[in-house]
Amino acid sequence: MAAVIQQLKNERDRAAKTVARLDAALAALNGAGGRSGGSRTLSADARERIAAAQRARWARVKGNTTSKSTTPKKRTLSSAARKKIAAAQRARWAKVKAAKKAA
Repeated sequence: MAAVIQQLKNERDRAAKTVARLDAALAALNGAGGRSGGSRTLSADARERIAAAQRARWARVKGNTTSKSTTPKKRTLSSAARKKIAAAQRARWAKVKAAKKAA
């Protein structure tokens, strides 16, 4: 009987150590001991440098789009072509509705 009790105590100690390791891992993952949330503040000088860099990026992008005229213009359909397409679509829908009524 004493051997069984000793074995159960050993098992309890092993389980307690496992729980302690799991608690430590959870604390590390939750960031315990480190910075927790919140926001960092930047100096006015740093914000101005970031804003200037962003303005420069936008200027580069806008400058490249105006000089790049190799993209073809969008083509538009004539009114006659649009009317033909609309008539064909109406005919398709009429066919679908007629098939529904027949079924």
